[in-house]
Amino acid sequence: MKPVMALVGRPNVGKSTLFNRLTKSRDAIVADYAGLTRDRHYGNARHGRYEFIVIDTGGFEPTAESGIYKEMAKQTQQAVAEADVVVFVVDARAGLSAQDHDIANYLRRLGKPTVLAANKAEGMLEGVQLAEFYELGLGEIHAVSAAHGQGIRSLVDAAFEPLNLPEEDDAAEEQQSGIIKLAVAGRPNVGKSTLINAWLGEERLVAFDLPGTTRDAISVPFERNGQKFELIDTAGLRRKGKVFEAIEKFSVVKTLQAIESANVVLLLLDATQGVTDQDAHIAGYILESGRAVVLAINKWDAVDDYNRELVRRQIEQRLAFLKFAELHYISAKKRQGLGPLWASIAQAHKAAMTKMTTPVLTRLLLEAVQFQSPKRAGMFRPKLRYAHQGGMNPPVIVVHGNSLEHVTDAYKRFLEGRFRKEFNLVGTPLRIELRTSKNPYADKE
Repeated sequence: MKPVMALVGRPNVGKSTLFNRLTKSRDAIVADYAGLTRDRHYGNARHGRYEFIVIDTGGFEPTAESGIYKEMAKQTQQAVAEADVVVFVVDARAGLSAQDHDIANYLRRLGKPTVLAANKAEGMLEGVQLAEFYELGLGEIHAVSAAHGQGIRSLVDAAFEPLNLPEEDDAAEEQQSGIIKLAVAGRPNVGKSTLINAWLGEERLVAFDLPGTTRDAISVPFERNGQKFELIDTAGLRRKGKVFEAIEKFSVVKTLQAIESANVVLLLLDATQGVTDQDAHIAGYILESGRAVVLAINKWDAVDDYNRELVRRQIEQRLAFLKFAELHYISAKKRQGLGPLWASIAQAHKAAMTKMTTPVLTRLLLEAVQFQSPKRAGMFRPKLRYAHQGGMNPPVIVVHGNSLEHVTDAYKRFLEGRFRKEFNLVGTPLRIELRTSKNPYADKE
């Protein structure tokens, strides 16, 4: 599973800027205003050989006793509990403050691996102007500039070097073992545990009732009709006395890690609650991760016809980007509609691992172009010449030709539909990459 990095610090030290730099995105709002970030924010990051999940947090005040700052402190405490390593961000230009001392004391008590990052350090003499931060007792100071991208790589190396992360080859071996990893994802109380109850039987559920840390992943071997599965539960289990009251048991980071490690994700929705923002965020992460997915609406027996139609419309509107996924209406409690789920799970995994030969792909491509050519862009019309498979899980189709930068998104969706129909790619995302041939005489006079 991907390791987790939490960014912690007092308000307006540049945590969100560092988050955007690490994730190569603009997901976190950035402004010269203290207290802008209040909730935890999650993102994917890759630097060098490290792939990890980053958590952006609001300004941390460990001693806050009431009001919004106490709620923000709870969010930060939960992020620290979920993280494998903490990056404590301080402001190199503003200097050391009493609040920095409070945060450092809190992190030292937890004993979690912590790296000290002095942000906004562009153009400063590290040895002299940053010396005061050694008072915090957190070891080496890493001078960085999140806004300018200075010192980021060395910071990531220092953060993850002590963790002894597994090599990528280990994951490749697991992929070839013939076991389908199935993650059951969803919001709290949608019925994930009840569904796994129905699959495994009551006598197996004691494993899910035992206390565990928020970082523990619960995986259970399961076999059905000769096919071996590994069920990954995303319910956030907690060690008693090691977490804080009023912090939700459900851990977003556990869901993200389970999705990353799975071959197929069963996204469970609650018919009584409808499709919420959190459901859409989890669905978006599944799509971004390229995982095969099956949708299941639980508690279908608990809603009337009006609410059923309302849920159907919400799915069409808010989860339109998952049209390729099979949809099932179930009741885990009454064990209704569970049989067809396995057929869709097997179909989604088969589609994700489909092998597509170059001759067939090229024939389909040329037939699609003959049926409908891409739009002309100025003097040029994109020329699509041939296609081949570029990867599996998710399937990737690489199309070669000339002037392909002018191919519209609508035409890519048209091609995707043709490929999906031919190979029966149900339940898996399909990615189409366009590669334009380079003119060897372009640089010559």
